[in-house]
Amino acid sequence: MDLSNMSSADLRNLQEQVKHELKQRESQDLAKAREQILAIAQSVGVPLKDLVGGAGSARAKTGSVAPRYRNPADASQLWTGRGRQPKWVKDWLESGKDIAGLKV
Repeated sequence: MDLSNMSSADLRNLQEQVKHELKQRESQDLAKAREQILAIAQSVGVPLKDLVGGAGSARAKTGSVAPRYRNPADASQLWTGRGRQPKWVKDWLESGKDIAGLKV
């Protein structure tokens, strides 16, 4: 197919046809892949939801982070060292003191 002899309108039409065909083939490939995965899972006796459901559990779930810093003026104010610094930490640092003085 010689594209250099085609008009702009013909090229745009061809481009749309290619996009449409690619979408169809991608959906066909996806359906075929799902069928193959299902067949493999059934052949080894593993429920498909066990294979698919595990995708989000790959990342370890952690609980809350222990506080690393405590306000010496108010022991109820704690900071983990993550995220924005609380005002009392900023005030402490602006007064020239080292953050090590706030360690729990």
